[in-house]
Amino acid sequence: MNAPVTIRAGFEPVSIDDKSRTVDLVASTGAGVERRDMDGPFVEVLEVSEQAIDLSRLDGMPLLDSHRQDGLENVLGAVRAVRFEAGKLIVKVQISPRHDAFWQDIKAGIIRNVSVGYLPKDWRDGKDAAGARIRTVTAWELREVSLVPVGADPAARTRGQDMPPELETPEAPPAETRVNTPPAETRAAVNQEIRALGTTFDLGSDWANGLIDRGASENEARAAALEAMRERQSGAPTARTSIIAQHDDPAAIATRMGEAIYATRVNPAHELSEPARAYAGMTVLDMARDCLRRGGISTTGLNRAETITRALTTTSDFPVIFGDTGNRALRAAYQAAPAPLKMLARQTTHSDFRAKTKVQAADLAKLEKVNEHGEYKHSGFIEAKETYAIGTYGTIVGLSRQALVNDDLGAFTDLAGKLGVAAAEFEVQFLVDLLVKAAGLGPTMDDGKAVFHADHGNLAAAGGAIAVDTLSAARLAMRRQTGLNGRPISVTPKYLLIPPELETTAETILASIQPNKTEDVNPFGGKLTPLVEARLVDAARWYIAADPATIEGLEYAYLQGSEGPQTDSRAGFDIDGVEVKVRLDFGASFLDWRGWYMNPGE
Repeated sequence: MNAPVTIRAGFEPVSIDDKSRTVDLVASTGAGVERRDMDGPFVEVLEVSEQAIDLSRLDGMPLLDSHRQDGLENVLGAVRAVRFEAGKLIVKVQISPRHDAFWQDIKAGIIRNVSVGYLPKDWRDGKDAAGARIRTVTAWELREVSLVPVGADPAARTRGQDMPPELETPEAPPAETRVNTPPAETRAAVNQEIRALGTTFDLGSDWANGLIDRGASENEARAAALEAMRERQSGAPTARTSIIAQHDDPAAIATRMGEAIYATRVNPAHELSEPARAYAGMTVLDMARDCLRRGGISTTGLNRAETITRALTTTSDFPVIFGDTGNRALRAAYQAAPAPLKMLARQTTHSDFRAKTKVQAADLAKLEKVNEHGEYKHSGFIEAKETYAIGTYGTIVGLSRQALVNDDLGAFTDLAGKLGVAAAEFEVQFLVDLLVKAAGLGPTMDDGKAVFHADHGNLAAAGGAIAVDTLSAARLAMRRQTGLNGRPISVTPKYLLIPPELETTAETILASIQPNKTEDVNPFGGKLTPLVEARLVDAARWYIAADPATIEGLEYAYLQGSEGPQTDSRAGFDIDGVEVKVRLDFGASFLDWRGWYMNPGE
């Protein structure tokens, strides 16, 4: 998220000032755009306000031709002012006299689209009513403005859409004052321009071929395009606004480079995506040079160390490369780490960090006979609630400039993988700590009693080893559980949670055998799934749990849109290199005791 992206917008023809050669470009950012990151697709929405947008680069900001930064001939003018109006960012630009052809096309309404590059700095993740991820960019920096040929959102309009300005054909200049349009050097160049106009405005190949056959000039082709558009639209041409991720988007390129490093240096089994294959053979130095070149910075005369340093300090996408690599290594290790206790818990998300109250409700209703002319009786509800919040946990790891110069990323990716394992272990230990709290009885519930309590019917009256009779007592206790209304809910046990010391005993008891005698029948063969949790330090205590999909019990939560560990990267401040921050927003609690049973063992 910290490399420049672009939005497409349109400008308003009534804002043209022929004397000063200025025009207003209206960037409407109310609509979202679908993007993708390591966690999948999401919709990005920009916040447009004076507080959200950093305009520190406004002084001297150029107006470019289609984002081209490789020559002064691509500078069409300059940005002169910015204002905010009705949720839109409006940019006033001045066109250079050197580019009169562009100015004439703007006045004629042929060029009507602009692309604004921006650098996201802060954002807020969430989900819509359908559960789709939404990322609202709450702070972003305006980086550059370009005129472009095509907009992509046909539903968007300029500010003047309710009263479209009348489109007038520009008056032809006197014979002695010809428009300063750079002539094409060859007929082929003119033909190419005519075909480009036909493609841009969707006028078809027959339209272009007809002009080429009669030897039309570029100016005649533009006038013909204007006339064709007027006939097709029967009114003023409509500017279009869209938000797009271009193929040369620095954020996308950095992600591809990060994936290439991950596949070639960390996990050779990873199958590279097609866009990332082009970067598989690049060294860190090659990537630094590429980032600088795309930022318009020459690397001529720079040695290896100077190139790396310049990329770290002057480009925003170079650190993103290693953030992506670290994130891939971290998440691969995180997902591979064993976490048996999480199988017994239900996953959810919280929209913020405030304590959330989960309410259980049970009706007291029962169907009663209604006599002729009799009245129906009202039923009520009884509730129970549990409250918990999520917290933020994390650390920062560094990749030194020396390691980048030496093209040595092994220690960094190893550490990222270890942090992925550490994140998974942190989550499981969090759940274990809940389970064994208060000398193994668990946390206190809303009724003032521990999770495992005699009054809850889920605590063995006396400790006993895993055996058919103790398992039978546990199953009976769960079957006899009642809901808030006192009615049986018949909980079905599914898992046997044990410490390593009881693993062999559990496997022996739960093994399916072929008995020769009736008394040798194992009633629990294939009925319970044993789960071994090495973090359970009590060698005798064991648990029975129901499927968390069938009844609430243990629950863990992430911040909405940030499931699992998240990473952010930047050029280092505390170290000379790249810093990658690992963050985990996580919390857990017992919501109900009815799906669990504990025997302290012997």
